[in-house]
Amino acid sequence: MMKRIATLASSPLCYKSYRTVSFPYRPALLHCLHTTSPRVATPLPITATGPPPAAPQPAASQYGERVDRRRRQAELLKRGQDMRASHMKPGTAIKKRFWKDVSVQTDAEENYLVNLDTRALRNPTTKKPMSIPHSKPYLATALALEWDLLVSAQQATRSHLIPLTSISARAHVLGLEDRENQHAASSGSGIRYDIVNTLLRYLDTDTLLCWAPASTLTNPSDKDVRGESLRDLQVRTATPILSYLTQNVWPGVELKPTLDNGSILPTSQPAATRAVIKGWMAGLPAWELVGLERAALAGKSLCVAARLVCEWSEYLKLGDMQGEAAERFGIEEAAKACSQEVIWQTGRWGEVEDSHDVDKEDLRRQFGSVILVVSGTGNTTQP
Repeated sequence: MMKRIATLASSPLCYKSYRTVSFPYRPALLHCLHTTSPRVATPLPITATGPPPAAPQPAASQYGERVDRRRRQAELLKRGQDMRASHMKPGTAIKKRFWKDVSVQTDAEENYLVNLDTRALRNPTTKKPMSIPHSKPYLATALALEWDLLVSAQQATRSHLIPLTSISARAHVLGLEDRENQHAASSGSGIRYDIVNTLLRYLDTDTLLCWAPASTLTNPSDKDVRGESLRDLQVRTATPILSYLTQNVWPGVELKPTLDNGSILPTSQPAATRAVIKGWMAGLPAWELVGLERAALAGKSLCVAARLVCEWSEYLKLGDMQGEAAERFGIEEAAKACSQEVIWQTGRWGEVEDSHDVDKEDLRRQFGSVILVVSGTGNTTQP
């Protein structure tokens, strides 16, 4: 039984009287009202702190990154130009840019000179003004742009930041040596002799001629989605390059694979082939020989370097023999020809960040500098 308070009134005029009346307990009809909660709330733990994350942004392209880098370099350049040059502490002069404007002008012989303000850019070896032949306006412009992008004199001491300056300086020194001593290479001394003998050693271990072992029943080779093995891909890439070289550049020579039949030691090329290639390199002009050296050192292949130089050289003019409809052998073709094994492996296992991607871009940068060095308008008087 539960007790509830009820009101009893005898008449409308009488006052109200209260007394306790007992009612039977009826759970379905009686409801208890409460003003407080029977138990306190349990707060949930906070799983995140701070503001919500920003919306995802689309991946920036390589051109956007390049523009941002140029903008940062321009800001650093302006900041360096605004700083005072007086009262500098010892050792801080090399960290500043001592030139303001970079321009291209011509000398008395109609050759190009890159001027830093009013001073001509000099060869670091001979200390003479580094002149660019009048048939290479693109090289002179690219050389001026290379120095215009530097933000300090300290960067000019790093060869990887001035690739065009280093290769142009070497060609300039080689040209001066050829004019002063035309028989230096035949006498077994000089820069030309060293370059020719160094490149001949690359011929015996040429990347284009190093093929993977052929697949056999006991040694099956892996194949890609097109059903090609690594050796098939290497042979298919090397065949048109070797055909071009043996028909147009070194007629009648025989180029054999250096690692064939599963051999470990490289196979040397025939003596007649080495003699023909050595004579061809010894007769190249200074700019073509230096470009051949840069391409061979970058791609580890003398055949690919020769194919690239012959395609773009203004002196050899072999690139015009194929006609306008033929596909040019450029930077991408040369880089892929030198990297078939790397492309095969990264296609199967992926790239290593800051390793394969950096090497790939650096190889294309080196080949691009070679094309700028050997190409021109064709108005040349080289021997």
